Amino acid sequence: MAAAPVEAVAPPVAPAPAPAWEPATPAATTPAAGVAPAEETLLLDAAVVPQVMDYAVLDPDEFERAIAELCVRDGCTDVEVVGGAGDLGADVLAVAPSGHRLVVQCKRYGEGNRVGSQDLQRFGGTCFTVHEADIAVLVTTADFTAPALEYAEQCGIVCMDAEALTAWHLGTGPSPWETSYEA
Repeated sequence: MAAAPVEAVAPPVAPAPAPAWEPATPAATTPAAGVAPAEETLLLDAAVVPQVMDYAVLDPDEFERAIAELCVRDGCTDVEVVGGAGDLGADVLAVAPSGHRLVVQCKRYGEGNRVGSQDLQRFGGTCFTVHEADIAVLVTTADFTAPALEYAEQCGIVCMDAEALTAWHLGTGPSPWETSYEA
């Protein structure tokens, strides 16, 4: 399957707020004409609070593309969606803002399913040797088993569960290349 380059596109949701570690810009204190101060505050808050995207409702191809778009949004270059039959564990390839080669495996799992150690072992067997990753990431719409997390930490694979993915999407948490393990 040929790699599909990802172009920067306008995100389908409102822009993310400044990360929690950066000071927020204070809201206007003068009410708009015809709007009560309390109503204006609600309008301002609604304008800056991004929508939470439900990645679990996307099909696998859409999920891979959505992860690639997050990479583009956050400064990665040479972003390609390469997932599909014969991908050898890589769904998204990119160059992180730091210049490191990023290899991402996407697992869109339903509620109640968790990424297990076998999933991590398969990815771990190819991400560094075949795909030459500097940073290997497995991102999921679900959670990880304890053995999977242990394996990932031993091998230097970054695990992003549904909660971490939402934080990345909203800009309230780090991108995966900002949380990499030292293998």
